[in-house]
Amino acid sequence: MYWAKDIFKTYMSNVAKFSSFKQKAAKTNGSAAARHTNNRNISRKTNNKPAAADPVIVLFNKPFDVLCQFTDEAGRQTLKDFIPIPDVYAAGRLDRDSEGLLLLTNDGKLQAQLTQPNKKTFKTYWVQVEGEPTDAAIKALSDGVELKDGMTLPAKVKVMDSPAIWPRVPPVRERKSIPTTWLEVQICEGRNRQVRRMTAHVGHPTLRLIRYKIGQWCLDDLQNGQYKQISQR
Repeated sequence: MYWAKDIFKTYMSNVAKFSSFKQKAAKTNGSAAARHTNNRNISRKTNNKPAAADPVIVLFNKPFDVLCQFTDEAGRQTLKDFIPIPDVYAAGRLDRDSEGLLLLTNDGKLQAQLTQPNKKTFKTYWVQVEGEPTDAAIKALSDGVELKDGMTLPAKVKVMDSPAIWPRVPPVRERKSIPTTWLEVQICEGRNRQVRRMTAHVGHPTLRLIRYKIGQWCLDDLQNGQYKQISQR
């Protein structure tokens, strides 16, 4: 009988230890969850970019082969070679091999408005593609195409006349046996090289890409390589 009592005592002791362990684990998990919630709240507050007291907007017609940044260790051309205005940053990027409108500002709220997809700020591109897209290809681009990173949102796409624009340096390499077509493409997303991937998906590689408009701002008569500053007071 004594051995049975010893087994029972050992059993009850283990139960007590397990119960204590569960209580400590619950407290630890609760604290971790609270910290996680607090961190998320802090992150959300941090992401709220402030509006500038003296907001400035700079419109720049970016040339081909210019990096969309102010420094480059390799010595390539950057925004610093064209824009002497301090404390402004690009609202969205424009690839090195793309041209046209770049908007820079010191206003964090405006930057967020122009770059966040949920704000649905449309950007208009003039796109020279290889070949002559059919109505089916235009409709596919407009409805959305399946890229590696998912379906694109509906876009506004139409064939346009060749625009009166500056010559590109170096010039676009066109194949004489294959015609080219200019498209006007409006999208409210900003995925990496999105327009180029869209046209390639429907069988018409992009030869030249110029951003003409961002929201309410457009190139107008702004010459390639030139900028203008807009005061928001």
